[in-house]
Amino acid sequence: MSTLELREVTKHYSSGAETIKAVDGVSLTVSSGEFVALYGPSGSGKTTLLLLAAGLASPDSGAILFDGRDIGSFSERDSALYRRRDVGFVFQAFHLMPHTSALDNATIKLTGGGYTLREARSKALPWLERVGLAERAEQTPERLSMGERQRVAIARALVNEPRLLLADEPTGNLDSKRSREILALMRDICHERGIPGVVVTHDPDASAFVDRVHTLRDGHLADGIDPELASSSS
Repeated sequence: MSTLELREVTKHYSSGAETIKAVDGVSLTVSSGEFVALYGPSGSGKTTLLLLAAGLASPDSGAILFDGRDIGSFSERDSALYRRRDVGFVFQAFHLMPHTSALDNATIKLTGGGYTLREARSKALPWLERVGLAERAEQTPERLSMGERQRVAIARALVNEPRLLLADEPTGNLDSKRSREILALMRDICHERGIPGVVVTHDPDASAFVDRVHTLRDGHLADGIDPELASSSS
């Protein structure tokens, strides 16, 4: 059982004379088996919060705990192990290797963790099947649609059976039917495996597939979907 906890986390950036308060005193707990959505417009701090939870950025203040461990206190080695073993991160920009098959793209975390390519392929193929890409497993990214590339990225994030799932706009390049399927898949994985999950989105329809929703706006967190933001995106 795992829990992600943010305690009064702050992350500010400087842009010329301006200070951008990407995350400004956010507290959030995502319990074992809970799938939570962070809703808000572009630039609201959602992606920054995910990067902090993944140990890909460090907070200016506050603490981020996973299973009670403060990831801000990790050594460089421990941070790398945390990301490789515990975190499944779905990047909005895919980050797939060109000229490499969908299947081999999905094995990257496994081959970097001591599995042989054959073993890694055997573990990755069922995840490509779950995202509907088994028949496209040997295709390279340039031969895949944007939506198919996103699904490869999702399979890659799940292949190591992570203890924390973080997804940055995972349905941004998918049609509505596939979006629903992917959100349902991630929700089911969190529920089945008892892991915390956080999905960042600007799509209010995602609320039907999560256990609870928070709005992040100007670095501040609020419960539910801000009605003003929901109406502006509809």
